[in-house]
Amino acid sequence: MSKKKIDENRTNKEEKIDKRKTLIFKIVFTLLAVSVVFSIYNLINAPSGVSNKEYELVKSDYVLMILQCIVGMIVIFLPSQVERKFGIDIPDTMEIIYFIFLFCAIYLGEVRNFYYKIPYWDMILHAFSAMMLGALGFILVDFFNKKAIKGTHLSPFFVSLFAFCFAMTCGTVWEIYEYLADSVLGTNMQKFITAEGVVLTGHAALGDTMKDIIVDFIGALVIVTLGYIHLRRAEKKETSKEDKDLQKTA
Repeated sequence: MSKKKIDENRTNKEEKIDKRKTLIFKIVFTLLAVSVVFSIYNLINAPSGVSNKEYELVKSDYVLMILQCIVGMIVIFLPSQVERKFGIDIPDTMEIIYFIFLFCAIYLGEVRNFYYKIPYWDMILHAFSAMMLGALGFILVDFFNKKAIKGTHLSPFFVSLFAFCFAMTCGTVWEIYEYLADSVLGTNMQKFITAEGVVLTGHAALGDTMKDIIVDFIGALVIVTLGYIHLRRAEKKETSKEDKDLQKTA
């Protein structure tokens, strides 16, 4: 196959992925916008206080839905803004994964109440987000290593360490956001109120936050370990290639 044909196939594939990304973006954004209207409508007639019935939604639940959907409608533009302002090329596939994550976390999790209906939904999303953020950390370091700061070469260990710290920091910031939202708006992001309406106290009340941080830790550790192995192999191949080139010129 000629080089021209290969380039055409690559271009067609990239265009298909880009169209798919745009479609998924529009679907997720529309669902979040409709959910805001839906939540505002139900907020008016919802009961106040803490629900004593399983899966019954009260005013604080709809406040949380509105908050999460609005935040989702804002952060969904982050990849495009980062690419435009900083010149960082985020792969379309990763952007698609990011949009799907917002759909699962906000629309399915909060609006459709999957956090209570589906066992371990929260843990699955935290593991997923930690891996996604770890991969994003690798992309950021690669950008600064190859483009932003010329003449530098960061070791695979440092790149992996940065990716791990980046993922953990984002996870910690999210837990702070949940705590502030629960404190200021009276929501239940930290799930200290069970689906049956039981208010947890003491050590049990810390369970959701600590579980999320531990899952973030494990997810980030897995992805950075795989990334480290990949970088080490790539570095060895590059060193081996340079040695062979030197032997040929000698």
